[in-house]
Amino acid sequence: MKRSLIIIISLIWFSVSAVAQIEKPVTWSFSSEKINNQEAYLVIKAVIQPGWHVYSQFIPQGGPIPTSFKFSTNKDYTLTGKVSESPKPSSAVDRNFNMEISWHEKQVVFKQRIKVNKPTVISGSVEFMVCNDHKCLPPTEEEFKITVGDQALVSSADQSAGKEIDNTIKTAKVQVNQQPTGQDAGNSSYLAIFIAGFLGGLAAFFMPCIYPMIPLTVSFFTKQAGSRRQGIQKAFLYGISIISIYVALGLLITLSFGASALNEAASSATFNLIFFAVLVLFALSFLGAFEITLPSALVNKMDEKSNKGGIIGLFFMAFTLALVSFSCTGPIIGTLLVDAVSKGSYLGPAMGMLGFSSALAIPFTLFAIFPSWLKELPKSGGWLNTVKVSLGFLEMVLAFKYLSNVDLAYHWGFLNRDVFLGIWIIIFAFLGFYLLGKIRFSHDSDTPFISLGRLFASMLAFIFTVYMIPGLWGATLPAISGWLPPKTDQAFDLTRLGSGTDSKETPDKKYASLFHAPLGLDAFYDYEPGLTESKKLNKPILLDFTGWSCTNCRKMEASVWADPKVLERLKKDYILVSLYVDDKTDLDPHDIYVSKFSGKKIKTLGQKWSDFQATTFGTNSQPYYVIVNSLGTQLTKPQAFNLDISNYILFLDEGKSAYHNL
Repeated sequence: MKRSLIIIISLIWFSVSAVAQIEKPVTWSFSSEKINNQEAYLVIKAVIQPGWHVYSQFIPQGGPIPTSFKFSTNKDYTLTGKVSESPKPSSAVDRNFNMEISWHEKQVVFKQRIKVNKPTVISGSVEFMVCNDHKCLPPTEEEFKITVGDQALVSSADQSAGKEIDNTIKTAKVQVNQQPTGQDAGNSSYLAIFIAGFLGGLAAFFMPCIYPMIPLTVSFFTKQAGSRRQGIQKAFLYGISIISIYVALGLLITLSFGASALNEAASSATFNLIFFAVLVLFALSFLGAFEITLPSALVNKMDEKSNKGGIIGLFFMAFTLALVSFSCTGPIIGTLLVDAVSKGSYLGPAMGMLGFSSALAIPFTLFAIFPSWLKELPKSGGWLNTVKVSLGFLEMVLAFKYLSNVDLAYHWGFLNRDVFLGIWIIIFAFLGFYLLGKIRFSHDSDTPFISLGRLFASMLAFIFTVYMIPGLWGATLPAISGWLPPKTDQAFDLTRLGSGTDSKETPDKKYASLFHAPLGLDAFYDYEPGLTESKKLNKPILLDFTGWSCTNCRKMEASVWADPKVLERLKKDYILVSLYVDDKTDLDPHDIYVSKFSGKKIKTLGQKWSDFQATTFGTNSQPYYVIVNSLGTQLTKPQAFNLDISNYILFLDEGKSAYHNL
């Protein structure tokens, strides 16, 4: 009896585990809402699990699949206007699609206004696509029937569905509060902002407006303090004052703009255009075009208050340092705040300023505690201005990143990948020549010889310049791919050459005229011809479940498939079969069928491959990679989205070994 019970429980657990892989992150409810005796709303509500999003109805052509509706037609009602959606969708520029994309999270309500002639039942369907940060599910069609009448417009079934929706929302909120991943992601973002601020503070420390002030500050603590203990205490208070001033500035930015404005800044074209102008202004200041200074009256007033004793005097002394050094630190602070705001982090500006001020405060405090260390510091000189000008070049580079965001949002198309890379190549080349002394500005001092520091810095600038040059011909440049415009608008791309044989459709290359394999790969787009080719060439098959709208599929292709070792294996060892689960090509009438898995009619090519993936492999997310033999037998554990190149190489090698060991 015990044994039978264990077997039954095991079978149930296995069945549940298999089904659990078919993800359904969206729950729909359908109802009607009376307006008056002749009009009503058809209310279509979607509750979305945490971490997932459904796309808006308003997606530009060529982007992901938008949410769309179909309503049956009969004489009992007429549609009035178009379907509305609430709340307002979130939006951001998606570099993989080269356009601004809108989506909904948590919950969205769609409403269609209708004029009712008499009580009726309205049938229809909603087609939608749901994605998270790692994968997208294939487009899904949800059918519905809504009863509309003069009396109870919302049926009891709809009311119970509404209660179920509310319970789902409550559960979803609990899950959000219990999920550590989002919190970790937030902590990781704040840590990155803190580190960027700290590095900015270190750069500011070596600027002409701050570095020479170190001996003066140390002299104050050593002479004014009655004892070493008092000197150390004052040094700590001075450092804390510096940190508090800059952190207060970061908090002021947050309070002034508000959390919502900070979140919108990441995707707002207006913000990005302002950021571009501000960073260019800062870069020109560092290059010597002009100086950004604060009113002298303000500086003098703070300096007078710094003469007071005690904690207040130390605080205003730190304040004076911040004001006097603003011509050097202002552009760095501005750049850090721009970057923090653009990330949409609520406490981002404060975290950036905490890192920046810590990097400034720690050296001042340590040198005040250990004044003998001053003997080891390099003397002030022209090298300080070199640091300042170099930062000006780097700020100019960063500025074009924000201009690129605007270009993508408005589809201007003038700053494509070629132009963007050309600008960066020129700026870094000029930086290299400047560090070698071949380019000089009016405020630069004479350099009778090149120091080792400047030599190595110029070498790094030239190395990075040379690294970027192949990108003009289509190289992926994985180290900076996240900063560059997408390759889809590359005017001249050698990596696309050699794939012409993949563009003509033949009996053994069905659908080849509709699709295009990346990186010059030779691919099949139908399952059966791939099996035939596998048997003919004695090679395993790599099934690539992908989609037009799959952002992470493009990331895998650009970051993992483009690796020479991976690309070599794909070309030599495998038959690539790419199956697009969101393609809208109609199947031939005799190929249309009803899925045994979902019970739905399969009418398009994308539905066919989505159904095939779910039926055969028990999952419906992309990207998804499966290695099979010519009989369709799975050889290794499938792979999903994972940018670890070594892991993917191991996956391919294991599949090849398993195929030849059969």
